Amino acid sequence: MSQKPSKPGAAADYAARAGSAEAQTRVRAWWRLLPRVLTRPSDVFVALRSDDETDVEARSEPILAIVIVAGMAGILLTPAWGTLLDDQSLDWLVLAVVTFIGALFYGAAGYFLLGFVVWLGARGVGLDARARPARHLVAFSALPFALSLVVTAPAIVFGFGYDWFRTGGSDEGAGRVAVLAIALALALWSVALLALGLRTTFRLPWRGVVGALGLAAVIVAAFAVVPSVL
Repeated sequence: MSQKPSKPGAAADYAARAGSAEAQTRVRAWWRLLPRVLTRPSDVFVALRSDDETDVEARSEPILAIVIVAGMAGILLTPAWGTLLDDQSLDWLVLAVVTFIGALFYGAAGYFLLGFVVWLGARGVGLDARARPARHLVAFSALPFALSLVVTAPAIVFGFGYDWFRTGGSDEGAGRVAVLAIALALALWSVALLALGLRTTFRLPWRGVVGALGLAAVIVAAFAVVPSVL
C-alpha cells in the first residue's frame, strides 16, 4: 500500500502527480464522451452541469478541436472564401494554410460570440448562470456542423477545385447549392442539440428554451444588420 511522503517538498510533488493523473483521466473521459453528442447527447449535456474546475479544464481539448474544425467548415462556405482567388494565385498548400489560420479566428469568434448570445438569451428568460457553461454547450452542440467538413471539403476539393474560391466556374448552380444544403442540414442538427442542451444542462422548460433561442437569434440578427445600416 502506497503512503503519502512526509517531507513537504515530496508531498507537494506527490500531490502534483496525483492531480496530473486525475486531470488526464478526466480529459480521456471527455474524449470518450464526445461521440455521444451524436448518439446520446443527454449524457454529455448532463455531464456539462459539473462545475468542478478539474472537470471544466478537461473539456478544453475536445472543445478546441470542435472549434477549429467547425471554423474550417464554416469559413469554406463564406462569400469571402468564394472570391479568395479572384485577385491572386494561390496553390493548394498556401490555400490550406490561409484557410486553417482563418478558421482559427472564425471558430474562436463563433465560439465566444455565439456562447455570449446564447448566455444572454438564457439570462433573458430568467436563468442565473455563468457564461462559460453556455460557451461549452455551444461548442459541443456544434459537433454535427463541424463534421460537415468531412463531406463538404472533399466535395469542394475534388468536385470544384479552385473554382470554389473564385467567381464563376463549375461551382455555380446546383453543385454549390447541394454543398450548402448539406452544411445547412447539419447546422440545423446542431441547433436542435443546442435546444436539448439548454433543456438538459440548464434545466430550462421548453418554453424557456424557445425564448432563449429566440432572443439569441434576435441578437445575432442585430449584429448582422447594424453594421450594414451604419
